[in-house]
Amino acid sequence: MSEATIKNTHNFLFKFLVIGSAGAGKSCLLHQFIENKFKQDSNHTIGVEFGSRVVTVGGKTVKLQIWDTAGQERFRSVTRSYYRGAAGALLVYDITSRETYNALTNWLTDARTLASPNIVIILCGNKKDLDADREVTFLEASRFAQENELMFLETSALTGENVEEGFLKCARLILNKIESGELDPERMGSGIQYGDASLRQLRQPRSTTPQMKQQCNC
Repeated sequence: MSEATIKNTHNFLFKFLVIGSAGAGKSCLLHQFIENKFKQDSNHTIGVEFGSRVVTVGGKTVKLQIWDTAGQERFRSVTRSYYRGAAGALLVYDITSRETYNALTNWLTDARTLASPNIVIILCGNKKDLDADREVTFLEASRFAQENELMFLETSALTGENVEEGFLKCARLILNKIESGELDPERMGSGIQYGDASLRQLRQPRSTTPQMKQQCNC
């Protein structure tokens, strides 16, 4: 199988958001995850930017379709329209900026109201490499994550630390919820699509099997 074919074959497609205040490093996190390098000349995102990458999670091939949203208030009405039908989100703040941390509750409310109450969210304390300038402790953010039922990691878009793990953790939990039946990819607005028709057939109710046998006279 050619490399191009492998890239185009995936079991699932998950729609992801990267949300949080301006300057938290959202675009740099996305760039590090997609390109595996730091984005040197990063300006504030205007509206929404997009990236995608195919990853292997729990033995399944998943295409992550990632929407990087602008953090500035003036773009809020534009970016909110992209929340609909998202399966997962990275909620990002800057560990050296209490202002970005204090805004987390608003971003979280938006995600759960506009995307889906079942959206899987991981909290990312970015710029871990600037520990000397830290304004938000790991413990404080960890408590916030626990109180709001979020996963939590500190990341560095500069060094790449925990960046991949953040996206993969989120994807892994979505996959677990699909397999347990908690999330239904067939439900409109789930943010999940099947990438392979055979997988959809595997998840069809077993009760359909006897009916098919009755119709067959062979």
